[in-house]
Amino acid sequence: MAPGEASVRLLAALPFALTGAQEQAIAEIRADLSSGEQMGRLLQGDVGSGKTAVAALALADAASSGFQAALMAPTEILARQHYDKLSPLLDQAGVRSLLLTGRDTPAERRRKLAALASGEAQVAIGTHALFQDAVQFHGLALAVIDEQHRFGVRERQRLQAKGDPALGGVHLLTMSATPIPRTLELTQYGELEVSRLMEKPPGRTPVTTAVLPLARIGEVAKRLKAAVEAGAQAYWICPLVAESEAIDLAAAEDRAEDLRKLLGTEVGLAHGQMPGAEREAVMAEFAAGRLPVLVATTVVEVGVDVPNASIMVIEHADRFGLAQLHQLRGRVGRGAKASSCILLYGVEDGALGETAKERLETLRRTEDGFVIAEEDFRLRGGGDPLGLKQSGFPAYRFADPIRHRSLLLAAADDARLLLGRDPDLTSERGQAVRLLEALFDWKNERPSAD
Repeated sequence: MAPGEASVRLLAALPFALTGAQEQAIAEIRADLSSGEQMGRLLQGDVGSGKTAVAALALADAASSGFQAALMAPTEILARQHYDKLSPLLDQAGVRSLLLTGRDTPAERRRKLAALASGEAQVAIGTHALFQDAVQFHGLALAVIDEQHRFGVRERQRLQAKGDPALGGVHLLTMSATPIPRTLELTQYGELEVSRLMEKPPGRTPVTTAVLPLARIGEVAKRLKAAVEAGAQAYWICPLVAESEAIDLAAAEDRAEDLRKLLGTEVGLAHGQMPGAEREAVMAEFAAGRLPVLVATTVVEVGVDVPNASIMVIEHADRFGLAQLHQLRGRVGRGAKASSCILLYGVEDGALGETAKERLETLRRTEDGFVIAEEDFRLRGGGDPLGLKQSGFPAYRFADPIRHRSLLLAAADDARLLLGRDPDLTSERGQAVRLLEALFDWKNERPSAD
């Protein structure tokens, strides 16, 4: 697979110049695609770092080589945003694309499935609908998975299984601002390569993060009132209160009503129990600036882009994971305004547990998604690289990937060099490796790349 005319056209159609980090990531991906080996690569970069543009060029490379490619997103809102952004660029590059979601009418679905099965559609963008049994590709060679931390191992495997075995398997490119612990562990074992986008686009501002007890919520609300009166827009995120979705919904509705009374203005409400069209309408009102405050659950974690929003309040932040908190904070700081994120924690005895305290302190200290992901890995463990668990602490038999990280990275580099020189392990050192495999009951099991 190599860049062709479609890739050249798409690059020319981009309304901006690529950053050095983007060019480096594209070069690494292209080297993988042309290596003859199945690609497993993580593209890590914070919100606004340009992951989508890199993915678009990879999609065009697949189409240029006569294959199909798919981009899967965790929500319909995000999938539609990707399609709205990418389809005009792909059209200019001469690449035929379609959007496949669970909201398609039966007639639309039949037409789209036929286009994928025949190869008429070269790129499919969609949600979980992409790996349903009825979806058949003509020659899927590349799968791009956005917001990788939102999908389980089996979901990623099911999309990869849509490829044609004759093509040697599906190349996998996953994208995330905060990779899950299992993914970081696979990078240390050398099973997954990493490309990082460290540069942010011009105009983006740092986000100041404060950690406060829930007892100061009244003070926060008063400051929010002053900011809204000055023209600011804000998100107010309600937590998962209990197992019951009804209780969660009631808490969000109560908070929205409280803020309406305090602020004396209209407050929007968005949650997962609303019909999709109604929720999107509320978010559109907020994006247009007609709603100064949006009370929401984590439905705004991905796929919401409102550059004017500059305040994020997260209630009971101690109940959220690091990746979720970082994604939520990424909803602000997208424009030129100075932005802030307030993490409110609440515990009955006033004392946070050590793990919760470390999570919130990490968020206060850094905006670097990779640093946050590594801290998440340290706190939660890397799960099972040969199984389905994406976090947790397995019983390590030889090396601990947290304590022995530098040694594992060096070992992975050494293994690549050895296999490059002696792919069949016939040399003296190769035979020693085979003996080591036998001693540790290694049965040629390879973890699935995330």
